[in-house]
Amino acid sequence: MTKGNHLGDVYGTTLERIKAQKGSRSRLGMDALIWVSNSERPLKASELCHALGVRIGSTDLDVENVPTIRTLIGCSLGLIIVEESSSIVRLVHFTLQEYLSRNPSLFQSPHSMIAEVCLTYLNFRCVRELSPKLVSAPPIVPFVEYASCYWGKHMGKEKTESVTRLALLLLVRYEENVASRLLLLHYYEYNGYYWQNPNDKKFMPKGFTGLHGAAFHGIGEIIVALLATKEWGINQRDNMGRTALSWAAIRGHEDVVKLLLQLEDIDSNAKDTEYGRTPLWWAVQCGHEGVVRMLLERADINPNTADTGNGRTPLSWAAERGHEGMVRMLLERADINPNTADTKNGRTPLLWAAERGHEGIVRMLLEREGVNPNTVDTRYGQTPLLWAARRGYEGIVQLLLEREDLNPDIPGPSGKTALDIALSREHSGVVQLLSQPWPFLFIPIDTGKAANIGQNTLPQGDLLNNSKKRAIHLSDGGKERKKHRGAPT
Repeated sequence: MTKGNHLGDVYGTTLERIKAQKGSRSRLGMDALIWVSNSERPLKASELCHALGVRIGSTDLDVENVPTIRTLIGCSLGLIIVEESSSIVRLVHFTLQEYLSRNPSLFQSPHSMIAEVCLTYLNFRCVRELSPKLVSAPPIVPFVEYASCYWGKHMGKEKTESVTRLALLLLVRYEENVASRLLLLHYYEYNGYYWQNPNDKKFMPKGFTGLHGAAFHGIGEIIVALLATKEWGINQRDNMGRTALSWAAIRGHEDVVKLLLQLEDIDSNAKDTEYGRTPLWWAVQCGHEGVVRMLLERADINPNTADTGNGRTPLSWAAERGHEGMVRMLLERADINPNTADTKNGRTPLLWAAERGHEGIVRMLLEREGVNPNTVDTRYGQTPLLWAARRGYEGIVQLLLEREDLNPDIPGPSGKTALDIALSREHSGVVQLLSQPWPFLFIPIDTGKAANIGQNTLPQGDLLNNSKKRAIHLSDGGKERKKHRGAPT
């Protein structure tokens, strides 16, 4: 018998003992295991206790029904433990999680059960009476933060008619419920805004309606029900000027995006009021290729809209992030402008791709008619070739050199060309690419001795061992290349 099988037998026997307990102990023991093994993040003891104290169908919290953590540990017969330092509740061993995952029939519809508990809690009178300006869960309702942030995740995995009804009840008055505030705080903190003032308007639920909440969580059928109330329009904006379509694009909920795009009067190019970002801009920036595809299939989508903060277009972001599929889709649009430079760095999509080393994207952009390979960014004074030579990207250097209109002699702010930079950084492969077509006389400054170097061979030891060595053009072949490339004299 293997160790894994032995543990499985132990866990199976213990679960049978839990189920055989009398009264509420059996339910509490099994429910505790459901929560600890299926929660979206580790739960603290107080959160778990309140979750298991919820009575489905009740309208307010009954604190006398909330079990103690000691009771839950006892009911689980040692299968859950509490970390003393953090009060986090965990399974006794990672192999128990593996065992439970291999035996999903042990728990019936765990995610719909969790979603129903979360939504019941958020609809409690004591929660609805909380100020929507709170920045954390009050001690009297410790479960409200988890319920606010994750009910949609669980509902997305399993839903029932009861869960849908409770979600609709919450969302009808969503901006008045602390749940919307805690969700926004959690979202922005997760995305790196934790250093900002929590009273900044982006964290405030004013204008963040149930329509936005349903789009955020990806619950399409509730959007239809909410729109049927005619309380909000399809292009209703939240406090940051974002529509439901913007939030669905940000979160990557393809089903919701598809649903919204089918609705009459949808504004598919709606810009938010913070930085003028469209749903397409958000989908590209967040890396949701499926959403990008759906949006680009619409003739009314403007693929060139740049944000007002840095002047970045969707193509600029896709090129920087290395999203080849998105770049390909954007370049298939006849109305795309592949040379748009951002306003902060003055970089075109080609400059971004070359600097980041995305060879496949560089190739696609260079194949596009009208792409300028000699553009200089305004912040660092670099061309695509200068960036590629600096980073040592041989494949990108090769692609750029294949362009007849490339000027390889454009210097950076320091006066160094791509070859100078490659020499100083000892990128031997790049040096050879840049030097191959030209006959050279190589003069080591420290000896003053000249050595002839052929067109197709570069002795790397002589070429790179001394960072002060310099390559000097010898023949008319170099001059002819300069003339052909259109380099300044």
